[in-house]
Amino acid sequence: MIERIDLVQDRHRPSAEWREVLGLADSLVAFLQRPDIAERVKDANQPQQSSARVQAAFIEEAHRLGFVDESKGLFRRYASSALRPDYYRPVGTTGVIMEVERGKTTINNMDLLDFWKCHICEHASYLLLMVPVELRQNPKKPPSRPFDTVAKRLASFFMPANYTNVHGLVLLGY
Repeated sequence: MIERIDLVQDRHRPSAEWREVLGLADSLVAFLQRPDIAERVKDANQPQQSSARVQAAFIEEAHRLGFVDESKGLFRRYASSALRPDYYRPVGTTGVIMEVERGKTTINNMDLLDFWKCHICEHASYLLLMVPVELRQNPKKPPSRPFDTVAKRLASFFMPANYTNVHGLVLLGY
């Protein structure tokens, strides 16, 4: 079962761009809940696996929805131009970055890096972030719950006093 949290700045809630982002998320969630795809994602979310394996489970659907892999040139104006999102798609006058994390989601603060990338990207104002609901790095240790941690951390950016250039976030837990 996919968990989902939608966070948006108040002034962008009624926008066509946000509705389009929500439609993309709806389509992706429906695809990820297909039994065959859910099983592939579950198999990919095992100890010693990478986020690339999770991405492989839905890459064709991401392309069908118009996402481009690791879009180059989005961060050209920055010295750290080696930055790339996992996927990018134009939406209205802006765009949406999709990032897929697994093992380093909270350990290496990849969720915050993904948010920051969207914040500085002049071509994207929306972030679709996929993280594990439950992560088992080592079969002998209890699992962590990155989805819950990420939801708490990133929700603070959608409080009016903390608004950034990220107008909306769809957080999906797989």
